[in-house]
Amino acid sequence: MKLYNSILFGFAFSPSLKVNILESTRIAYYLNCKLILLHVGEKTAEKSAKIDEIISETDYSDSFIEVIWKEGNPETVITKACLDLKIDLLILGALQHENKFQFYVGSIARKLTRKVNCSVLLLIKPAEKRVPCKHVVVNGLDAPETPLAIEHAFFISNLLGAQQITIVEEIHTKEIHVAVEDDRSLKKANIIKQRLRHREDSRVNNIVGTLPENITKGIKVKTQSIFGKRGYSIGHYAEVVRADLLVMNAPIKTSIWHRIFPHDIEYILSDLPTDLLIVRK
Repeated sequence: MKLYNSILFGFAFSPSLKVNILESTRIAYYLNCKLILLHVGEKTAEKSAKIDEIISETDYSDSFIEVIWKEGNPETVITKACLDLKIDLLILGALQHENKFQFYVGSIARKLTRKVNCSVLLLIKPAEKRVPCKHVVVNGLDAPETPLAIEHAFFISNLLGAQQITIVEEIHTKEIHVAVEDDRSLKKANIIKQRLRHREDSRVNNIVGTLPENITKGIKVKTQSIFGKRGYSIGHYAEVVRADLLVMNAPIKTSIWHRIFPHDIEYILSDLPTDLLIVRK
């Protein structure tokens, strides 16, 4: 089973360039993918030498690494490159908070997550030496693309050796339909919450049950129902449990989800709790 064949890392010459490239090559190695490094900007001898030097310091063979230089608008160039090069995963380096986002993150990242034809991985904590991935959190939102996001979470967890996956089911508080005013209404609200949790757990467990055993074996699976604002709740949860990776559905541009999901993911993009994988079919 292989979900990714080619990875594109869009880079700028920032202070974190080296660790981002080292992390990207490590990810490409574990996912057994070709890695393309793309810089939107002028190619100079100095820049080229710096990239070659960093590549020479990677722990893995540079035979699967290609460097491309293009000039133009970053958003347009990267979107077109993902399509033309048949990219499966776009990697972008990021800092954690919106007001400190690097070159491609912020408004450009928001546009890219909706425009590119592939999945997107935002890195906020790349490391020069490998830090094992132990805990992955994935959204269990009741949406058409959720089974794909859960499948990708297991696939990557299996390759990276993660020990636990938590599937977070974000439930709108309005589904309770009870105004808590006294002990009786509180009890009724708790009963409804328990039923909703059971419903969501059953739905998620059915999704996990359809996945190939070779990607689920050996991974501890936990379901977690959260009542609150979608996007914000799962981001806060991933931060509290110190998840190594958060996996989310890609924004959907059709029907009611187009009006709902962009607001959900804005909470994540404005304050990234950890590395974020946005899965697109």
